Amino acid sequence: MFAAYFDRPGGPENLYMKEVIKPNPGEGEVLVKVSASALNRADLLQRRGKYPPPKGASDILGLEAAGSVAGLGPGCTGRWKVGDAVMALLSGGGQAQYVTVPEGHLMPIPKDMTFIQAAAIPEAWLTAFQLLHFVGKVQEGEAVLIHAGASGVGTAAIQLVRLAKAVPIVTAGTQEKLKATANAGAAVGFNYKNEDFSEKVLEFTQGSGVDIILDCVGGSYWEKNLNCLRTDGRWIVYGLLSGGEVHGDLLARLLSKRATIHTSLLRSRDKEAS
Repeated sequence: MFAAYFDRPGGPENLYMKEVIKPNPGEGEVLVKVSASALNRADLLQRRGKYPPPKGASDILGLEAAGSVAGLGPGCTGRWKVGDAVMALLSGGGQAQYVTVPEGHLMPIPKDMTFIQAAAIPEAWLTAFQLLHFVGKVQEGEAVLIHAGASGVGTAAIQLVRLAKAVPIVTAGTQEKLKATANAGAAVGFNYKNEDFSEKVLEFTQGSGVDIILDCVGGSYWEKNLNCLRTDGRWIVYGLLSGGEVHGDLLARLLSKRATIHTSLLRSRDKEAS
């Protein structure tokens, strides 16, 4: 089969189509013929040599895909049959003609959804869902600050916050991105490049701050995050785009707010946890 491949870290010009061995489904795995895959920031980082795949994962890019069941490994429970239209959460390997997937990581594609639409759902939407509900335990009426609001996870989170009857507040780097977040349902958005988002958030919330922060930026945002986090708030870190180094008295500030820091990564979880 063919797969998108690169031999050395670098830019997109290093990618090429390579003929590789077609995988065989193992115990409890399903072989999926890929019709569409998606591009995540993790793929870009891996291509640049900054995000190695977890132990045992495919070194082919692609953390989500959509297609049809092409084969079943031993021990499958019978939930899927050859020809079923499915979308898959992957630890890697989606940017290829075929990929093997633990059967529990497959989801049926709704009848009115295309393969291209379905391929963009698993990684982004499951990340956003678990951050909000499993980690953050969002409640009706709470205010949620979503950094990188126009990203895949960000736009999913906006809609999920709305479904939870909470209030989505976002940051983004351009007016075009802020317009896209407003179209997705954001209550308000701030341009972090020319505004102090913490001051704007406090102004919007009439001084009370937000209950939850979904943060994929990390180190450089810590002071502003704590400035606009409500007492007893939850700060959830799921990425470190600005690095993980913190300069300042983070723990004292965190303690003064009685706040909690949670961290979460989806890709590094084992099959059972996923």
